[in-house]
Amino acid sequence: MRIALFTETFLPSTDGVVTRLRHTLEELNRVGDEVMVFAPRYGEGPGSYAGARIHRVHSVPFPPYPQIKLAPPHPGVARALKRFRPDVVHVVNPIILGVGGVYLARRQKLPLVVSYHTNVATYASFYKLDFLIGFAKSATRFVHNQAHLTLCTSETTMAYLLKEGIKRVRLWPQGVDSRRFRPDLASKRWRRKLSDGNPRSQVLLYVGRVASEKGIERLKEVLDEIPDTRLAIVGDGPARRDLEKVFAGTPTVFTGTLRGRALARAYASADVFLFPSTTDTLGMAMIEALASGLPVVAARGGATHEVVADAESGVIYEPDQKGALVDAVRRVLDDDEWRKSLGHGARAAAEERSWDRSTGVLRGYYEQAQRMA
Repeated sequence: MRIALFTETFLPSTDGVVTRLRHTLEELNRVGDEVMVFAPRYGEGPGSYAGARIHRVHSVPFPPYPQIKLAPPHPGVARALKRFRPDVVHVVNPIILGVGGVYLARRQKLPLVVSYHTNVATYASFYKLDFLIGFAKSATRFVHNQAHLTLCTSETTMAYLLKEGIKRVRLWPQGVDSRRFRPDLASKRWRRKLSDGNPRSQVLLYVGRVASEKGIERLKEVLDEIPDTRLAIVGDGPARRDLEKVFAGTPTVFTGTLRGRALARAYASADVFLFPSTTDTLGMAMIEALASGLPVVAARGGATHEVVADAESGVIYEPDQKGALVDAVRRVLDDDEWRKSLGHGARAAAEERSWDRSTGVLRGYYEQAQRMA
């Protein structure tokens, strides 16, 4: 199968969408599919990945969030797509470049799959763009309804999209690399690093984009209320400078972005993973934490309940209830046996997910879109 994939974000950027795409490309390459990726130009970003050619498109930073690159499509994109002759076009999270991908697929009468990964309307309020919320919802509905199929990453998101008037919605299940993320990668050196040289303390971990919509500032309450706890924040983003001020004087380490084995060791070397976001459509970092045998304490919201089994692989707390986060963390930290049990449950839950199964489902949707075209 020949697949043209349009995405608003790709390597060297790192986020949940890029993680999913990397593993998907690896699996598509493994089964012999040919892929061309259309993505914004990011500095020294690679020209290929897992056998897929990457057609880079000139981009400009999005002012409120410079890490996001906006890449308006141009005639070169249309020519490259036509030369590639894809069997199906898959547009990921259409905003600018992706909208061009939708237009070109329709114009060239190609089977079209569009996947939804970010609630743009919700995020607009975090960047003082409330006036765009109504437009974002209408535009999302219009663009996705051009597709033969819309894919989403959770049942919660599916229900939301159907309620918003988006048609032909299907679930694209999440995967995780349980060989890359695993409990036996725990490292004394990484525990010292995450705890700023205090490995006997309880180490709490956050991994993800350091952005205002993630609610990371709420974690300070845990450090204030529970003695001998330390927090490691792994990742980068536009809110990092402000958060470094918020956490100044607390036992907090900002590591910046980690990749590969370093990231896997960070997960495995902590005691509890914290996920305060209520806006994520899934939460890739939670699944990687589960695979690492790390109990997850997560805010109820979005698809959290589809990832974390309360009291089995972690604890889900009510984000609007005063003291709920602190109580949840304290319960996990105060009972060593229960924490170990949660860790075993976390690993078992992750082992039920795989990228080959996820990508097999995706290929089935590609074939369905071809029949519908």
